[in-house]
Amino acid sequence: MPTSKLFIMLAVLICMAPINTCSSAAASTASLTTRPPSPKFPAIFVFGDSTVDTGNNNYVKTIIKANLPPYGENFPGHIPTGRFSDGKLVPDFLSSFLGIKDDVPPFLKPNLSENELRTGVTFASAGSGYDYLTSSLSNAIPVSKQVEMFKSYINKLMGIVGKDKANNIIGEALVMISAGTNDFVFNCHDIPTRRLEFDIVGYQHFLLQKLEDFLKELYELGCRKMMVAGLPPIGCLPIQMTVKFQIPTNRKCLEDQNSDAESYNKKLAKLLPELQAKLPGSKLAYTDVYEPLFDMINYPQQYGFVEIKRGCCGTGYIEALFLCNPMTPVCRNPSEFLFWDSIHPSQQTYIYLANYIIQEVLPLFDK
Repeated sequence: MPTSKLFIMLAVLICMAPINTCSSAAASTASLTTRPPSPKFPAIFVFGDSTVDTGNNNYVKTIIKANLPPYGENFPGHIPTGRFSDGKLVPDFLSSFLGIKDDVPPFLKPNLSENELRTGVTFASAGSGYDYLTSSLSNAIPVSKQVEMFKSYINKLMGIVGKDKANNIIGEALVMISAGTNDFVFNCHDIPTRRLEFDIVGYQHFLLQKLEDFLKELYELGCRKMMVAGLPPIGCLPIQMTVKFQIPTNRKCLEDQNSDAESYNKKLAKLLPELQAKLPGSKLAYTDVYEPLFDMINYPQQYGFVEIKRGCCGTGYIEALFLCNPMTPVCRNPSEFLFWDSIHPSQQTYIYLANYIIQEVLPLFDK
């Protein structure tokens, strides 16, 4: 989900937003599926953007942070951790389901225990992307540099368990990659920097080549079991509708941005098996987040949602990052909101996505 460079437009848009009126009715909430975990992984490694950053940006010189309330209000202890939601993220739920650990810590967290390192961390950074330009203003850690963090991690892991055991952990671990939305939002849609040299198809191929290079590098470092998330329906993000000056009473998903996301996803889904065939012993699983999210948007009542076009924090039209802060009112029932802020899903949405991955993606690693 987009996070970097957003502050440029947020200050301009803040005066547009009306007062938030959130439902007070209690919503039924989903829970993570509890079926026996299979297959088993000794660790989980995560790369990408704010959808999977559990707090690395707390330790980076950037304004792209989520380390203040109301972020984290539904996290255990009701504390902000750096996660861009009201609670946990998909990697946390997957890790818990697989019996690895309750949540996935950020690699940059000081004083990680040996057990935390043995069982995996996230290298993700909110505001990042496959394109280095995406992180240039926010100072987020681009995906390409997250590999360097992973190399540092490998050295630490070898120091704890030895080379052979470390190689086994890396080869058997579940690797999760979630990025790309920031690239399209900031380089094509909102701030069309790359449009000077690429049309949308050309930029899609540019990013897919970056992703392919990234996957090959992870493979060379020993990773074998990798799941790669596609793009969400970008045109349905509340902030994207706001940027297009849609009025609160008539907000609709942006079809052109959704179409671009779908086109990219089709290319990604085609690329992964082709690349897998070139990397002996690898399993590269495409992870569709577009369709499950779009289903929630089209049939919200089936998921217990009462609001899908704005976030729970503040007005829900513009609030994210520093605009979602201790002074910002929030809705009474975040579980009734598809989005927590104007960009990022609520914990409830992440539970549904995690269950989808458990049912549709993890079984692919059994084959």
